[in-house]
Amino acid sequence: MNDVAAGANRVRYRPGMTGGHYESFYLRANHPTRPLAFWIRYTVFVPRGRPDDAIGELWGVFFDGETNDHCVVKREEPMAGCRFGDGPDVTVGDARLTGTTLTGEAATGGRRLAWDLRYEGGGEPLLLLPDWAYDGRLAKAQSLVPRPLARFAGSLTVDGETLAVEDWTGSQNHNWGVKHTDHYAFGQVAGFDNAPDSFLEMATARLRLGGLWTPFLTMLVLRHDGREHRLNGPWRMLRAAASIDFFEWHFVTENRDVRLIGRISAPRERVIGFRYYNPPGGDKHCLNTKIGQCELRINDKRNGLTTTLTTEHRALFELMPPTTDAPHGIHIRA
Repeated sequence: MNDVAAGANRVRYRPGMTGGHYESFYLRANHPTRPLAFWIRYTVFVPRGRPDDAIGELWGVFFDGETNDHCVVKREEPMAGCRFGDGPDVTVGDARLTGTTLTGEAATGGRRLAWDLRYEGGGEPLLLLPDWAYDGRLAKAQSLVPRPLARFAGSLTVDGETLAVEDWTGSQNHNWGVKHTDHYAFGQVAGFDNAPDSFLEMATARLRLGGLWTPFLTMLVLRHDGREHRLNGPWRMLRAAASIDFFEWHFVTENRDVRLIGRISAPRERVIGFRYYNPPGGDKHCLNTKIGQCELRINDKRNGLTTTLTTEHRALFELMPPTTDAPHGIHIRA
C-alpha cells in the first residue's frame, strides 16, 4: 500500500487556511434488492480569503426509487461546533462519524432524516487519480475511496418512519479541493447485480482555463475478478471517448489488456439537485442519484473474452453542469 492509500482518511483541512477549501467524508449504500439508497456527507467548507467564515455542513438523502419521493436534508454548523480529524473522526454539531459508525439528523423544508448506522469491511483503498496527482500541485480537486465495498447496518428514520438497514453494500469516500471541477460526471458502482464483489469508480471532466475549455478527460478504475484495471494515466484520459447528457453518460476507454465500453444513466425522476458552495466564490449546481443504472462491457484482449456487468439501480451518477442555468429541469433542493 502506498502512502496516499495508507493515509486515505487523513484530513487536509487546517484552521486558518486562506486559499479556500472544501473537504467531505461521505458514505452511501444500496438496499440488497430494492431501489433504495442513502447518501450522508460530512463537509467542511472554507471560502477563499475568509478562513474565519468556515462552516461544517451535514447532508443527507434517502433515495426511494419505488415512490420517487426522495428525502433531502442539509444543515450548517459554525466551525466552533465541528471537528475534522483523521480516521475519520468527525463531528458536525451533534452528528458524528468514526471509522465504524455514523450518527446524526437534519431537517430541511419540512423533511427530516436521521441515521444510526455502523459499517465494516471494504477492502483496500481505491485511488481514482494517478498516485502523483494527490500532491495537490496540479489537481485542484481530489477524490479517493478508503472503503470501496463497505457493509452497513443499523437504521434510517425518514420523516418519522424507521427503516432497518441490514447488509446494505456501499462505500466510505473522501474528497477535497480548492475549487469544484468546472464540468464533470462522476460514477460509482459498489457491487453489480451480476458481480457483487466488483467495484467501479470513474469520472469524465473538463476545466475552464481563462476563456477556453480543456478536452474531456476520462479516468476509470475497475476491480473485477481479482484484478484492478487502472485506466487513469494522462494518455489514457485523453484517448478515452465520452459523451455526457444530463441523465446519460457513454464512455469507451482501453489499455493494452482491456477495452471498457459503458453507459451510466438515470431516469429524471430518480435525480435530485444540490447547491454546492465553491471556495473561490459563488455556487455550483450538482445533479445526483444513487439509484442509477450501469452497463459495462469488458473486452479482455488477453483471451478474447467479453463480460458484461450490469446493475438496474445501484449506480451512483453525479453531474456538475458547466453553468447554474443549464436546462436540465431538476429542482435544486438543498
